[in-house]
Amino acid sequence: MIFVILGTQDKSFERLLNKIEELKKQKIIKDDIVVQSGYTKYNSKIMSIFDYLPMNEFENYINKADLIITHGGAGSILGSLKKNKKVIAVPRLSKYGEHTNDHQLQIVKELANDGYILSCLDLNELGHVIEKSKDFIPKKYVPDNKRVVDTINNYIEKSNNYNKSIIYILVFLLCILLIIFFVF
Repeated sequence: MIFVILGTQDKSFERLLNKIEELKKQKIIKDDIVVQSGYTKYNSKIMSIFDYLPMNEFENYINKADLIITHGGAGSILGSLKKNKKVIAVPRLSKYGEHTNDHQLQIVKELANDGYILSCLDLNELGHVIEKSKDFIPKKYVPDNKRVVDTINNYIEKSNNYNKSIIYILVFLLCILLIIFFVF
């Protein structure tokens, strides 16, 4: 089973679902497909689609999945990696109105370069990336809070003084979220 996670972004990511449905119709994807679509409204007769799932059902789908296909959100990717799942990440892109900026592209590239996930930066390659996932052995994800803190500190040091106060507030909020994410 393939579990597709589109996150909770308030913009549509129909582009990814169109491609997955096309690959399913072409029988390139043979697995059952379950989608948590979030804000993306999409009707399909060949995929099981849920706007949002209760957390226990969401976790059950991750546990059952042979493959996770997700947007480039850190929470969706890291949550799947913590469960030792194979992940293909497709970043939402601002040029398609799927996000306000392209930070997901940076997240996906970094995690793919480090060997944790497979990236799909061009949806025309999704079928190939799915095929590649069958032999892909992801690097085991071990949370490294020190690396996260060091990366944030380096970013703050490079920022100008005007942005530092805003960045400190954002870092504080990010740390709170990371603590909640890794503790619960």
